[in-house]
Amino acid sequence: MPKANGIECRAMAGARDELKLLGLWTSPFALRVKLALSFKGLSYEYVEEDLSNKSELLLSSNPVHKKVPVLIHNGKPICESPVIVQYIDEAFPGAGVPLLSSDPCERAVARFWAADIDDKFMPAWQKASLGLTEEEKAEAVKQMLAAIENLETAFKELSKGKPFFGGDTAGYLDVTLGAVVGWARAGEVLFGRKLFDATRSPLLAAWMERFVALDAVKAVLPDNGELIEYGKMRMAHYAKLAAALAAANNK
Repeated sequence: MPKANGIECRAMAGARDELKLLGLWTSPFALRVKLALSFKGLSYEYVEEDLSNKSELLLSSNPVHKKVPVLIHNGKPICESPVIVQYIDEAFPGAGVPLLSSDPCERAVARFWAADIDDKFMPAWQKASLGLTEEEKAEAVKQMLAAIENLETAFKELSKGKPFFGGDTAGYLDVTLGAVVGWARAGEVLFGRKLFDATRSPLLAAWMERFVALDAVKAVLPDNGELIEYGKMRMAHYAKLAAALAAANNK
């Protein structure tokens, strides 16, 4: 019997499709999966996880990384947001709009840029806000801006003058980068700056405005006010950690 993520996959031929998403409302990676499900028009049960007290379902569904998101389809767990989004598109080809192109080369290019987003942009974006030292934050901002510059170029080439990375409709890369739009909006209040600046990255700035206006996106975006309040709490927490680190280094 084949296994996925250390969990035995059991075929359930003829079973009614049942989807359950284990997530965290503040997680951009969980939002990525919600976006994919929304664009495909799929119904699912959502289970909010407490990462300080992880459920047995989460631990048994993702025994390798023990983190969200996890999509459970007819009892079969699928882990890691890029894998989940591609799985959703492949498992439900007739639902909603296709997220990945039918052309193998275009799929490969989309996967390349999706990996670039997760490998370069996402870590720098997170550390730019929550780094423990000013030096760490400054270096992260530098890396983040370089990644945004590359994505600006990628959007110009891939969209071919159309509204989204996927062309006329949002696709895999839109969903991949769209994971940050909730926190990007909250960050305008928390940090007083836009993630995608109209001067530095005008194409991405315009893309984000179009993306958040889509009904499928509005249906799953977390409440901006709640994200801002949560962000303030997290920033205070990291400020205490930074102060403790500075005090320890001065001893």
